[in-house]
Amino acid sequence: MDLTTLAATSAEPTGFAAWVISVMEALGGPGAGMIVALENLFPPIPSEVILPLAGFTASQGNMSVIGAILWTTLGSLIGALALYGIGATLGRDRTRAIAAKIPLVKISDIDRTEAWFAKHGIKAVFFGRMIPLFRSFISLPAGVERMRLATFTLFTTLGSLIWNTVFVLAGYLLGQSWYLVEEYAGLFSRAVLITAILTVAAFIAIRIRNNRRERQLSEAPTVRLARVPAEAPTEEIRRIR
Repeated sequence: MDLTTLAATSAEPTGFAAWVISVMEALGGPGAGMIVALENLFPPIPSEVILPLAGFTASQGNMSVIGAILWTTLGSLIGALALYGIGATLGRDRTRAIAAKIPLVKISDIDRTEAWFAKHGIKAVFFGRMIPLFRSFISLPAGVERMRLATFTLFTTLGSLIWNTVFVLAGYLLGQSWYLVEEYAGLFSRAVLITAILTVAAFIAIRIRNNRRERQLSEAPTVRLARVPAEAPTEEIRRIR
């Protein structure tokens, strides 16, 4: 039985889920951030369980839901930066060698993530934060390739904020039924990803339309009106008389 199944077997948290809640109850938001950071460093730990539990803990009054979202997003960023640093420091071969020794981590997943990053770059970092396993692995090739740190930080934060907000809010709203989020994690993941893609596409389309409109206005010929002498109307009146 894996961690996900163990966490979702009943409405009353037990095992791993109970431990997560106990840490969050004891430490509040920082505890949630710490666990999410560990989840990034050890991908087999499912964020689809941890994030709803943060929302559930917030619903019990142990922290605010906004605090849960912000702290878990900070935890996501810290974990991602740690993996980025590992990739940048150790390089591709040594990073792969270490990843191969981590239980439940497949080198084929690392290969797919590297290929995706090589093809999509920034987009892979942003959308990768909303795809299980890729959420953690995408930071490694970004570090290996020495992606600009400010860019990596920005798009990691944005992607993590979207993903974390959806799952934390779901756990917060469901309360004792938080485990239902895990059962529909695949649906949630696809919905978040599709929404993010459509939002980015709409933003790009609006920018392109506005730029095209500005270009057309700047290239439009300027019409100059001929100046009519001030005395012309007077001369015309005299002729009529």
